[in-house]
Amino acid sequence: MRRGVVDFITLGCSKNLVDAERVMRQLEAAGWRCVHDPEEPKGEVCVINTCGFIGDAKEESINMILQMAERKKKGKLRKLIVMGCLSERYRAELEEELPEVDEYYGKFDFLKMVEGLAESAPCLSGCKSYERKLTTPSHYAYLKISEGCNRMCSYCAIPLITGRHTSRPKEEILEEVRWLVSQGVKEFNVIAQDLSSYGLDLHVQRDNVQCTKVHLLPELIDEMAQIEGVEWIRLHYAYPTDFPEGLLEVMAKHANVCKYLDIALQHCTDHMLGLMRRHITRAEQDALIKKIRERVPGICIRTTLLVGHPGETEEDFEELKAWVKEMRFERMGCFAYSDEEGTYANKHYTDDIPQEVKDARVEELMAIQQEISGELMAQKVGTVQRVIIDRKDGDYWVGRTQYDSPEVDCEVLMEIKNEKLKIKNGDFVDVQITKAEEFDLYGILC
Repeated sequence: MRRGVVDFITLGCSKNLVDAERVMRQLEAAGWRCVHDPEEPKGEVCVINTCGFIGDAKEESINMILQMAERKKKGKLRKLIVMGCLSERYRAELEEELPEVDEYYGKFDFLKMVEGLAESAPCLSGCKSYERKLTTPSHYAYLKISEGCNRMCSYCAIPLITGRHTSRPKEEILEEVRWLVSQGVKEFNVIAQDLSSYGLDLHVQRDNVQCTKVHLLPELIDEMAQIEGVEWIRLHYAYPTDFPEGLLEVMAKHANVCKYLDIALQHCTDHMLGLMRRHITRAEQDALIKKIRERVPGICIRTTLLVGHPGETEEDFEELKAWVKEMRFERMGCFAYSDEEGTYANKHYTDDIPQEVKDARVEELMAIQQEISGELMAQKVGTVQRVIIDRKDGDYWVGRTQYDSPEVDCEVLMEIKNEKLKIKNGDFVDVQITKAEEFDLYGILC
């Protein structure tokens, strides 16, 4: 039964995207047609999947709600629904301030929306809970293996929104991988707020009386890598403290586990790591990075740094700059501190670093990283890289190497010189790199 069109607008991270894809799959099974991030919304129902991580993200979410509320006021929209992180944390306030919204859902009850729009639950019985309507190109998908976080870093509101870390059962994840392979997915971008803690809540090893928590991430990735059709596995958002070192052996062992690790380090000085409540020292952090590079030769490390946190001195920042130059990360992002209500930093520190100083520090660090990236990318010239094709763009095929995650990392551009070549999105090709820029490579098909 065709019920109409639902426009989904997803804001925030890829973890949010997975939630939206699950809802869309369920709604389409119930007879709706779902459109994701439409250029021009035309559906009778609009679902906004919000982000509530930092101030800018919250502002973007509020502005989108107001924009769609205005559309509803003009009679162009029958129903407006809000879900996700912002409404998980601020539902009561949103209901009071924005009554134009018909229904609010959070991070964990959004499938009730399906029941309401479907009008009857039995029509959903044919879908597994993990099935999704993919909004990414059909050859890659994001795979969320856990929710929440127990780390309680000083600046981070994520635990306040998503709650305690909860791992999905391994067999359910592997079943989802097999289903995604059957849908044509080749590349799996494994995501979690804290990959390093995967499985710690699922399995405890008992040695006589003492109980030992067991890391299950190496086991999960090892088994994923052995599933036929899984071409690439890429790992996002590991935590340096209590890092599961067994994962490194798995990465070195399997050719289809990309030599890529996204591990947020945030800072380097013991002073700031302490204020941030990272539970690690610079010496321990540096030793871990050295070990990762030694045990997985050629690995691409992506990290994220945070500047302008309360207490960050000029000396801290100068040491951070020197450290970035020393570590030479292959990929790096940098963000300015945002004072989020309810966090440890908000309760115990004073946000006393001016915004212009924060912004200047971000700009300075990224300028350093741009130079490093340019030098590292230049080393790729003359090499042959395996590239997955993402799209055709004008006179170029555009793809990525195993060292590049979709949307956030570098791309490889290959000029189309033979239109008769039967290349399509999702194909793997060998490319000889002929030119490098700071954040992109150019090459020719081998």
